[in-house]
Amino acid sequence: MECFDTIAAYAFRSIGYGERLLPRSDFTLCQQITLIGSGMLWNIYFGALALMAGFFLATALALGKAAKTPLIRKPSEWFIFLFRGSPLFIQFFLAYEAFVLLPKEGIEIFGITADTRWLTKAWAGALVVLFLNTSAYAAEIFYGALRSVPKGDLEAADAYGISGWSRFRRIVWPTMMRLGWPGYTNEAIFLFHATTLVFFSSFPAWQQRGDALYYAKYFADKTFNPFVPYPIVAAYFILLTLIVIWVFGLINRHLNRHLPGRAKPIRYRPQMIR
Repeated sequence: MECFDTIAAYAFRSIGYGERLLPRSDFTLCQQITLIGSGMLWNIYFGALALMAGFFLATALALGKAAKTPLIRKPSEWFIFLFRGSPLFIQFFLAYEAFVLLPKEGIEIFGITADTRWLTKAWAGALVVLFLNTSAYAAEIFYGALRSVPKGDLEAADAYGISGWSRFRRIVWPTMMRLGWPGYTNEAIFLFHATTLVFFSSFPAWQQRGDALYYAKYFADKTFNPFVPYPIVAAYFILLTLIVIWVFGLINRHLNRHLPGRAKPIRYRPQMIR
């Protein structure tokens, strides 16, 4: 029952629910697993929101890079090159320094004052950096997939009189997704792993509501034993990676549902067991 009490007290502590004070002594394995798991909620938050928002920006950047007009193509190329060419940790540092320089009273835009103080918090500022970073990497994946769309498909669309937005929606975009999805799956995994860098960035955790590494470091400092909390973090991320692979695998099968030779589900066949 003691472990259940610990879970009830600390399971959602990282988002402000439950016990406010951290344990100070007599640390148990249940406390470490629970609190580090509570911190994982922030890692999932960073990864999931950056991934969902970055998907749309990445698609737009990929189309922009493939555009014939230099006014559209060049900014897309520069954006992708900038965020793919610089280390993510440096991007965190520069973004925080830039957000700190913004006026605390906000910026007035068309008569409306936009609050800028939230950009210096990890929940918002770090999310913006991850969103821009994953958009650049995913855009390059989608751009490669866009260039790999078979010309025969486009010629067939022209033969049937399908052009413009209809051709993009019905032929180009689905094929681009189908070709680029395996690479995008890897980018999603790397993005969730990259959320651990938020702990090392300049963005502060508010009221001890940190991510998984925040609590892992707390226990490592208190117990002088890093070989318990950090493997727990690794186990959580391995589990998260398996979930990402499973979810993206379902989407990949949906994208390829019309193709012949799809992998059939494994069936139990006792006669084949010797």
